[in-house]
Amino acid sequence: MAEQPQVFDPLDPEQAAKRAAARQRLDAIDPAKQPGGALKDPKRREWFEAVYALSGNDPANVPWGNMVAHPLLTDWLAKGPDLHGLTALDVGCGLGDNAAALAEGGAKVTAFDLVARAAEWAQERFPDSNIEFRAADLLAPPPEWREAFDLVHETYTLQALPAEILPVARQALANLVKPGGRLLVICRARDEGQGTEGPPWPLARSDIEAFATCGLVLESLEDVPPVTTPSRHWRAVLRKPA
Repeated sequence: MAEQPQVFDPLDPEQAAKRAAARQRLDAIDPAKQPGGALKDPKRREWFEAVYALSGNDPANVPWGNMVAHPLLTDWLAKGPDLHGLTALDVGCGLGDNAAALAEGGAKVTAFDLVARAAEWAQERFPDSNIEFRAADLLAPPPEWREAFDLVHETYTLQALPAEILPVARQALANLVKPGGRLLVICRARDEGQGTEGPPWPLARSDIEAFATCGLVLESLEDVPPVTTPSRHWRAVLRKPA
């Protein structure tokens, strides 16, 4: 297998063309792109599995396979939250870059993805890390994970799910946070009432504030304009009271 690029470069014409072609192929087989299709497989397991099965082990064929941590996570870590000695869980780890950034910040990291191939690929990319990569289901996580993590991080997981199961997904995330711990959410943003075609389905402010029904307190909610990312984003930090 040819050596793959360490970073996906959207300005590289060859990589950009490959990513665009892959996105078109994957959209064509995504049931969620069809009316009512999202609820036929609300976790979208079959589609995510198809993404990795059809990738040819080339990250350019994985729409989120940028081979670097998300810039809003990198920025948050650079502002100085001390993760040393803390346990962290990376939700929907993909190819592992966000998990690696959390580990570099000092946390003891567990990372999981719904698709086993994603977790395996992440482990192959970071073989010398102390990160535990594994396959798991956010909506049916291992029981030992309940209230086990000082920091739970999710980027782009909620926005990949249909609105009908967001309440269950929010509660599942909240259940993983230790009392006194935090949840970091990074996602695309939209205004209240703004129509959206997905997936992904950008979230409204009320979607973030709804974590209050799960026992989490909103510490900060940043409305980030499209500067470091191509589109508007939310970056939210929520805490579970001790």
